Amino acid sequence: MRKIVLIFSMAILTVTAFSQQSFYDFKVKDIEGNNFDLSTLKGKKVLVVNTASKCGLTPQYSQLQELYEKYRNKDFTVIGFPANNFMKQEPGTNEEISEFCTKNYGVTFLMMEKISVKGDDMHPLYQWLTQKSKNGVLDSEVGWNFQKYLIDEQGNLVKMIPSKVKPDDEQIVSWIAE
Repeated sequence: MRKIVLIFSMAILTVTAFSQQSFYDFKVKDIEGNNFDLSTLKGKKVLVVNTASKCGLTPQYSQLQELYEKYRNKDFTVIGFPANNFMKQEPGTNEEISEFCTKNYGVTFLMMEKISVKGDDMHPLYQWLTQKSKNGVLDSEVGWNFQKYLIDEQGNLVKMIPSKVKPDDEQIVSWIAE
């Protein structure tokens, strides 16, 4: 009996060690402080982007909104994660960020609470996005505001897109349309 229990335990440990987390395994807070379970997005392609209100790339909010409006009815969504990791370009509160995004860019896509996307206080979702040992696909470092991550319909990381690549770039649009 002990042998069976031991073998069973080793099998469970092996399966656990080799199973990768999915994007859908995470729970975050939206910009209003409400819990948001990313598993509610199963079956959709998701563009995840770290945002900032006082950055030279801030006008990408407009392109992100346009992309969202064009493809939201085709199992696609955008999620913005405000972060103050780069030259303190997102100093506002969640309320101020929400107001800024709505007033200046008409943002209606999902915005989450302000988080850290690098460093010792990096949010667990961004740990997953940036570490191949966790996402099973690639290692990346968030280098600046508006870096993008593409998540497929099964919650797998597909690709990282650098900050300066605009949201309406062909590589993003063609991925959404696949």
